[in-house]
Amino acid sequence: MKFVTVATENAEGGILAHAVRTTNFFIAKGLRLDAAALAQLLGARVEKVAVAWLEAGDVPEDRAAERAARHLVGEGVYAKTAHAGRVNLCASQKGLLLFEPQGVNALNHVDEAITIATLPLHDMVEPGQVVATIKVNPYAVREEVVVAWEKAAKSFCVAAFRPRHASLIQTLAPGLKQSVLDKTSRATAERLEALGGALTAETRTLHESEALAAELRQRIAAGDDLILVCGACSIADRNDVIPSGIVAAGGRIEHFGMPVDPGNLLLLGAIGEVPVIGMPGCARTSQFNGFDYILRRVFAGLEVGGEVITNMGVGGLLKETPWRAEPRAAAKSGTDFSTGKRAPAPRIAALVLAAGLSSRMGENKLLLPLEGKPMLRHVVDAIRSSSIASTTVVLGHHADAVRALFDDAYIGFVVNEDYRQGLSTSLKKGLGALAPEIDGAMVFLGDMPDVDPALIDRMIAAFDPGQMRAIIVPKRAGRQGHPVLWGRGFFSILMEKMTGDIGAKAFIGQYAEWVAEIEANHDGVFTDLDTPEAFRVRKLREPTGDDAPRRQPRLSNIER
Repeated sequence: MKFVTVATENAEGGILAHAVRTTNFFIAKGLRLDAAALAQLLGARVEKVAVAWLEAGDVPEDRAAERAARHLVGEGVYAKTAHAGRVNLCASQKGLLLFEPQGVNALNHVDEAITIATLPLHDMVEPGQVVATIKVNPYAVREEVVVAWEKAAKSFCVAAFRPRHASLIQTLAPGLKQSVLDKTSRATAERLEALGGALTAETRTLHESEALAAELRQRIAAGDDLILVCGACSIADRNDVIPSGIVAAGGRIEHFGMPVDPGNLLLLGAIGEVPVIGMPGCARTSQFNGFDYILRRVFAGLEVGGEVITNMGVGGLLKETPWRAEPRAAAKSGTDFSTGKRAPAPRIAALVLAAGLSSRMGENKLLLPLEGKPMLRHVVDAIRSSSIASTTVVLGHHADAVRALFDDAYIGFVVNEDYRQGLSTSLKKGLGALAPEIDGAMVFLGDMPDVDPALIDRMIAAFDPGQMRAIIVPKRAGRQGHPVLWGRGFFSILMEKMTGDIGAKAFIGQYAEWVAEIEANHDGVFTDLDTPEAFRVRKLREPTGDDAPRRQPRLSNIER
């Protein structure tokens, strides 16, 4: 592959090496230039372009990425379609991620043209979650490099969690409050449910070896798959009450202690083939600790023993990682296991771009009547019928007339004095006006009256930056539409990169690994009424009389 700058008329068949921006259009890098693209460039008086020419033996980036991914796909893992030289490996089932770290290092040493980045080994993953990403550096790679990668590749797998019926035995001592015992029971049940298991029984007995042994025998007779023991006192050594009770019940002690903090005083034992885990005191709360590491491995059917535990020291210091304080189920449900209170859902703001000149319509299209009210009201009413946290309308052309369409406190306004300089100025103005507690912004165009409140809610539900779902895009029949939801982490990038009439949507392809597409149920994501003809056609579909829909906006917190 070679890079050259050539006259535009001679660039057909080359790959555009650098994006081309003008005030009227944008062509992303990586596009193979055909006659239509050349005509567009020449029409904009772009006389020279930088292109990449593929040579004999070059494998185009997407084909190389797909070949690189093919040999990494194992049980519980699938590869997505390549885009811009990138392929994401995703989990097809819930479980623990398995791969050989040295094998990953070996792949990254094959050639700098292909790289792979992964989640941590043994990370708990959900279906659809990205577990690794492979990137071919543009725009092609030599055949021998791809072959060398294929030979070195070793598969990624996800060990699925297996349903297990577990019991909890808590030992009692004077001064141990009932509330502490109840809290331990709730936290344990939530942990098990997060792994697909269930707490089928809980018993409480004296903090004495024989009393504990009697309870353990009953649980073995009941056919439990896993027995958890939480002592009134922390386990001090192998001869303490809990290990002595396990031995007295006919069991054995496999390992005591672990190089993970919090979680040091964990005991691993067994009675026959049934694992018995002496829980560290920190497991009484929802705080992530060494007990979670062991529990996940047990549910995934992975080996758990002294050698495995003693190798957990690297990365075992967990006290300074507050973002891991809740098991995944709590983060998903919004519930704090230790308090029972629901955590706040992501706060998504709506940015409605209503500043444009409407030059193609010939009059301000946002004020035109549609189904009994101005076009812009349809957009805002749909937003108000959703779970959007706040709405900001960006004004510009005919600002006073547009503002007059609304008389409620639910909507905020910001005026873009530079609206004549293009769409990007309105979006920048809107992003800059959002409160710091906002987690993301959904960008709406004021001339798209058929947006669906249910779709808005589904997009918000899919938003999860921690799972690399930070850009949410509606999709219909293979095409992406509007609105688009952007996580706060992209605000500064958009503010820096957007120019002229180039909006945020132009950058979606550059961050494909962060994109989640939500299938729309109708073509409202494409309805774009910016010409008299488009408006006339839409009016012909306007319901009349008793057939007219009566959408009731959801009340805002202020109105409640």
